[in-house]
Amino acid sequence: MSEQRIGSDTQVTLHFTLSLENGKQVDSTFAKQPATFKVGDGNLLPGFEQQLFGLKAGDKRTFQINPEQGFGQHNEQNVQIMPRNQFEGMELSEGLLVIFNDAAKTELPGIVKRFDDRQVTVDFNHPLAGKTLTFDVEIFDVKAV
Repeated sequence: MSEQRIGSDTQVTLHFTLSLENGKQVDSTFAKQPATFKVGDGNLLPGFEQQLFGLKAGDKRTFQINPEQGFGQHNEQNVQIMPRNQFEGMELSEGLLVIFNDAAKTELPGIVKRFDDRQVTVDFNHPLAGKTLTFDVEIFDVKAV
């Protein structure tokens, strides 16, 4: 009997580290419990899952994902300049996370980039948009589901 390899209809338990091109670590499970997920359930980047296909328990890999397979390219149309009075009573700072609701009541997070007495610039791009991501993974378990 062959060892189960990662593919469609599998559940994977692994450790991962996510880093940027400059080496800055964004997230890691190595000091915590390993992560477990079902391939294709929509919780992980498709580009990340595709890199895992064919791996089995015991495998360790390092790979990069370009923005198109990650969080997409940075889109200037997702940077909005809004009137300051829409932030009445808020203490603003650069880098502040603000949450808006769209017409369908879906939450839209944005990051304050700049502000003055008249207007506030908010970036609604994902913070990792436009970034090439490096993943280090160690596979612990692969099960058919």
